[in-house]
Amino acid sequence: MQTIDFSPFYRSTVGFDRVFNRLDNLVGQEAKTYPPYNIERTGDDAYRISIAVAGFSNGDIAIETKENNLVVKGAKSAEGTDKAREFLHRGIAERAFELRFQLADYVEVQGASLENGLLHLELKRELPESKKPRSIQITGSTTTIEDKSVN
Repeated sequence: MQTIDFSPFYRSTVGFDRVFNRLDNLVGQEAKTYPPYNIERTGDDAYRISIAVAGFSNGDIAIETKENNLVVKGAKSAEGTDKAREFLHRGIAERAFELRFQLADYVEVQGASLENGLLHLELKRELPESKKPRSIQITGSTTTIEDKSVN
């Protein structure tokens, strides 16, 4: 895997440290392929993350948001394993996982649901009133200037 050193940029820039920290994190992450997931846009400011979590129940999954990070963790409880089960083929992994998503500013998780082996996370971007565009009314007297020239 190729590594990139961003330290020269830290020395020559001021205020861009968040950008280079994000790049460091992206370069350091390997491609996560388990469990498979979809990210879709469901509206102008609405999104949905669907994660395939076959074999997991509500109590096996933890969802946490902190600052602009969304972390979804899944682990089967130890008491749920049955020693008497003998698998001839095991295609449903049910192994522990951790998925991390970087959320844009003002994107928040609105809810989560588990149905048909899919965990759906509903996200919505809600801009505060101070960040929304607003219309400014022009006030003042309206005077008309009449042409008083004589031809």
